[in-house]
Amino acid sequence: MNNLVICDPGKCIGCRTCEVACVLGHATGDALADLSSAHFVPRLKVIKTSKVSAPVQCRQCDDAPCAKVCPTGAINYLRNSVQVAQRLCIGCKSCMMACLYGAMQVVPRETIVVENQPGTYYGEATGGRVQAFKCDLCLHRTEGPACIQVCPTKALSSISGEVLAERMKKKREYAAATLAQL
Repeated sequence: MNNLVICDPGKCIGCRTCEVACVLGHATGDALADLSSAHFVPRLKVIKTSKVSAPVQCRQCDDAPCAKVCPTGAINYLRNSVQVAQRLCIGCKSCMMACLYGAMQVVPRETIVVENQPGTYYGEATGGRVQAFKCDLCLHRTEGPACIQVCPTKALSSISGEVLAERMKKKREYAAATLAQL
């Protein structure tokens, strides 16, 4: 299972601090100096209703429908997460249509390529193209996802694929034990 960021909606106050941290955590060069609306594109979106608020972000799906429909192979698995290789993205919006959670965006980008591993470029692209954009778990940050680090209520946390698999196993065991008592 892939790693992901989870939210406790009971703790989220909808302050959008995570959105700001996301933008600042990915901003480089001119984008950092000019945080206009053109450069303010968080990789997660806080959704507020009358009863709850929580950020919607990539669920790092193990079967990643976005990766399956990508005609250029720009969406791949890297270090227990789903990543977009911006240099391969053509902005066709297939991934956006396939995402079950509405976490994939297609936005105009004018930024710099970020090298996450030698020879493998994931991150922003050069030029003014329209490209797929989603939570990348801040793989470029040694501290981990910026949104988790700044959340004032600690509503956000990171969960590894192994921990998630163990939780699912315990839930299945509980369900089986409950059924056995019927």
